[in-house]
Amino acid sequence: MKLHTKQTRKGFTLVELLVVIAIIAGLAAMATPVIMKQKKKADLTTATNNAKQIFYLMIDFDGDFGEFPSEDSAMDIQSDLDLGTESSNDFFRQFIAANYIDSEEIFFAKASFSKKPDNVITSDGALEDGECGFAYLSGQSTSNNSSRPIAMAPMVLDSETFAPDPYDSKAVVLRIDGSVKQFRLNNDDEAILNGAQTLFDQGEDSIWGTDGFDSAALTHATPK
Repeated sequence: MKLHTKQTRKGFTLVELLVVIAIIAGLAAMATPVIMKQKKKADLTTATNNAKQIFYLMIDFDGDFGEFPSEDSAMDIQSDLDLGTESSNDFFRQFIAANYIDSEEIFFAKASFSKKPDNVITSDGALEDGECGFAYLSGQSTSNNSSRPIAMAPMVLDSETFAPDPYDSKAVVLRIDGSVKQFRLNNDDEAILNGAQTLFDQGEDSIWGTDGFDSAALTHATPK
């Protein structure tokens, strides 16, 4: 009598493996947009929270110097740090030079040109290229229109528009009144205030009044 032994199949066939790989790839493709959206929300929240912290420094600085960081205050501060006035890094560096803060982290905002600060605040390392993500509007104080912006992100370098990608077509704007607004961007990547009016619109009924917006006061961050 011949005995037949049952053979157990080991492993998967090529077809089965391909099916499994296709299913995994499909699930990953569906999950990626959700993950990216959540990442942008997290980056938006970080920028918003950091802007709120910057405002507290602005108020303290204004109380001591009578204005927010400016060309004049840069000359008044005695420091080994480079206190130029060409970029937002330069202006925000005044906070470190005047001992208002010993960390760089609150100046970070996600942008294509930014990087995580290393918190090295020596003469060569304080707010170096890429460690600041906010643009800055100099020449202001608490006496100006409370709706005007002080710091903004994520701005396109050397422009008055915002990059739509980092925060899912939103802009983070710190205003003189201390509020931090998240404005939607229009098709031209401008921050929409209300109706069709945008952040840098000119005119008597704008936040800039009859004097208009001084584009020379807008400084951008230095890229990494």
